[in-house]
Amino acid sequence: MVGPLYHKGWYHLFYQYNPDSAIWGNITWGHAVSRDLIHWLYLPLAMVPDQWYDIKGVWTGSATLLSDGQIVILYTGKTNDSVQVQNLAYPADLSDPLLIDWLKYSGNPVIVPPNGIEEDEFRDPTTAWQGPDGTWRITIGSRFNTTIGISLVYQTTNFTDYELLDGVLHAVPGTGMWECVDFYPVAINGSTGLDTSALGPGIKHVLKASLDDTKVDHYALGTYDPVTDKWTPDNPEEDVGIGLKVDYGRYYASKTFFDQNKQRRILWGWINETDSETDDLEKGWASVQTIPRTVLYDNKTGTHLLQWPVEELESLRLNSTVFEEVLVEPGSVVPFDIGTATQLDILAEFKIESLASNTTDDVNDCGDGAVDRTTFGPFGVLVIADDSLSELTPVFFRPVNTSDGSLKTYFCADEKRSSKASDVMKQVYGGKVPVLDDENYNMRVLVDHSIVESFAQGGRTVITSRIYPTEAIYGAARLFLFNNATGVNVKATLTIWDMNSAFIRPFSFEDTL
Repeated sequence: MVGPLYHKGWYHLFYQYNPDSAIWGNITWGHAVSRDLIHWLYLPLAMVPDQWYDIKGVWTGSATLLSDGQIVILYTGKTNDSVQVQNLAYPADLSDPLLIDWLKYSGNPVIVPPNGIEEDEFRDPTTAWQGPDGTWRITIGSRFNTTIGISLVYQTTNFTDYELLDGVLHAVPGTGMWECVDFYPVAINGSTGLDTSALGPGIKHVLKASLDDTKVDHYALGTYDPVTDKWTPDNPEEDVGIGLKVDYGRYYASKTFFDQNKQRRILWGWINETDSETDDLEKGWASVQTIPRTVLYDNKTGTHLLQWPVEELESLRLNSTVFEEVLVEPGSVVPFDIGTATQLDILAEFKIESLASNTTDDVNDCGDGAVDRTTFGPFGVLVIADDSLSELTPVFFRPVNTSDGSLKTYFCADEKRSSKASDVMKQVYGGKVPVLDDENYNMRVLVDHSIVESFAQGGRTVITSRIYPTEAIYGAARLFLFNNATGVNVKATLTIWDMNSAFIRPFSFEDTL
């Protein structure tokens, strides 16, 4: 997912796309537009690999909106000699709301790998931000000595000429190549997003990197010094690549943009497949995008971001069913009579009542999934399950005792029994989630046939699952509550919406804009 932006009433999504096959190669920029971030219309390809500086691929890039209304895109091209360079492109006609035609700058490439940087490890320029001196800056991911992930900073006044600044924005040993770097401000106290150039008191900066070695997106909160162009993490023990993940599931190469239409920052991520390339070729496509999410600073913890599905998703809600204070005893499963459960938006809140006075837990994380029983968990929902529970995907909380007697909570998704198919990857995903003293356990789960996006505690921890059920499909899919803890009763209150389908189709140029 590359270069998202909002222009003249349309949200624009560009994405890496192989028009010839369902597997990697011949990377071009696909292009789709939407009025509401939910229903999408395909447009002609935006950019194709047709110049020496991008003939082996039009790779990831970012869009920057200038104060005079201009739009510039910087993107990585792979040259005829397999060198990664940065190139400039811009709309042929800014008055076109659809931005169908794009021009590549005649002086490309505008940035080549500097001395000491590997020619094939230098990619993915960010959206530019403007410093207090009026110059623009971008950061580009790379690595040093093969193991140190770094983010280089360039400055420019015109987007055609660039100067590499001394040092790096940030570096973390042991994290390897950083790609798809994202860098943006968040308000410490606020309910709206910030323009990428926002600076001043009351602001933290998020630095995110996609780790090429592990294919995981990590982020950290910190402080940016616009004079030295250095970023410092709030907590060095949870620095980029060694601490928090953007999403703890099947998720990579995420990108945010500032939506000036609704004053919010929106995050997209790529859900890649977990089946085989043979399967992808047979079905003729591969990979999807997550539901767009808003991003805010979590001022209750001061340590996390909050990700939440954009409000427009609620336009797909149909009839709802409410279940209040449903008792789920240890070791039990409770079915919900809601009919087909393949497209759902679930809000669930859980309260626990301890039944055991002394507790000893051998599992202190997501463990081997929902089958691992501990005193206080797991408990949650079983989605995309069939009646006999031969296929199911548990999404659950696992509170565990700590040495000081407090509870530490993990939020998890267990794909191990999600499919009877033998040729797909099935893992247990998850991570810690802060649950404050005045909070119950709460989750929101979006179910869409083979995609499950799960949000804990307002979006502090998020997990995306890509599953391939063979039995729990269409009318056979069901929803259950479960409690596999040994020492607590669970009371659950849920609101469950059936969800309509979004339309995704080619744009009809016969329609009026």
